[in-house]
Amino acid sequence: MLSIVCFAAAVGVTPKVHGQQMSRVEREREETMLQNVSADVRKYYFDKNLHGLDWDALVQETKAKIDGASNVLVAHAEIQALMERLNDSHTNFYPPRNTNTVDYGWGFKVVGKRCLVTQVEPKSDAESKGMRPGDEVLAIDGFAVDRAGASKLKYAMYTLMPRSALVVDLREPNGKILHVTAAGIVHKHAPVTGLGDSTWALNQQRIDGENTWFELKAQYKELGPELMVLRVPQFIQTGVDVDNLMKKARNHKTLIVDLRGTPGGMVASVDSFFEDVFTHEVKIGNLVERDKVSPQTIKGNRKGAFTGDLIVLIDSETASAGEIFARVIQLQERGTILGDHSSGHTMESRVYPHWTDGDPSFLYGDGVTIADTVMSDGKSLEKIGVEPDRVFLPSPSDLQAGRDPLLSYAAGLAGVTLTPEDAAKLFVRELPKD
Repeated sequence: MLSIVCFAAAVGVTPKVHGQQMSRVEREREETMLQNVSADVRKYYFDKNLHGLDWDALVQETKAKIDGASNVLVAHAEIQALMERLNDSHTNFYPPRNTNTVDYGWGFKVVGKRCLVTQVEPKSDAESKGMRPGDEVLAIDGFAVDRAGASKLKYAMYTLMPRSALVVDLREPNGKILHVTAAGIVHKHAPVTGLGDSTWALNQQRIDGENTWFELKAQYKELGPELMVLRVPQFIQTGVDVDNLMKKARNHKTLIVDLRGTPGGMVASVDSFFEDVFTHEVKIGNLVERDKVSPQTIKGNRKGAFTGDLIVLIDSETASAGEIFARVIQLQERGTILGDHSSGHTMESRVYPHWTDGDPSFLYGDGVTIADTVMSDGKSLEKIGVEPDRVFLPSPSDLQAGRDPLLSYAAGLAGVTLTPEDAAKLFVRELPKD
């Protein structure tokens, strides 16, 4: 299993992007973060007993480790390591945004039992070093990449301790082993708030937020009367917005809901989607909270629901609300689930924000699990995930050639011819112009 603290120390102890030693002020700030984050867990975590852990003792142990940490990123890693003692997918530490973020120029995903490179940006250092989509990722900075640790590794790479370069061990489809050091592009950011900010930085944050919202909105394509394909990057739309999407879907015999890579979203959003694919009341399961257990049901939309054939696509990065949606469809025999086994990250969490003292001031916080959903079959999906009705995985050659055979296959089930090449291009987005 990936050790966040070991990853922090993997390259000469000090991460490459941010390597200065901690000052007294920084160390005191890290200890304040630890105090606030650990208090949130104690106050809000859905299991009052914290799975039998001696939480106070673990907090004191973490404080001692922060006192001996070489830099702020290692201290952040110690706080996250404390959170991971709960062995819970949705309880995490969110440190202040690093003033340096990294575009690595490539991405990866677990496909079946292997981790594969899924995209490589043209003219990136990764491309120049010979990395290609379809290559198998054996290790990153010495850490093996598997299904259990992939999400932690991404969290470490992008949020906790971004690096200016990564050492990657690869196996090409022909069996050749590559040992690559691929540099990313480091982007500098202003502090979140305080005198260190400028009007430009605040405006840029607004633009970034608008672009993110655009990227996360559901998008659809109508492929004749037989088929509509709905891509849901994240469950954020509710009410009339979902009703309008399903109004479009009702003009088609089959609806494909693509949840590949969907990390979850708002409970209200997934409930809206449920209501528009069922005409009757459906029990989702029981919500196990800190002080009570409550039945979860949705009423269904008797007049406006989509009643045609339903196909749901999932993969190893489908999580949380995406998994709940897929499993309810499966349990109710409402549709067919295709793709890869999902992540098994299904707890319900809430984010608790905090601010550091001083100028500039930094936003940080934590996500704390406040509930677990036990499905109508009496089982939680946490660490189990959803097994598709049919496993259908892209091959390394599919990734290399830019093909999407799963969406092509699903379209074929609806009687629509969609080549794997065209399927891969169906939802290529362009941000709205200024």
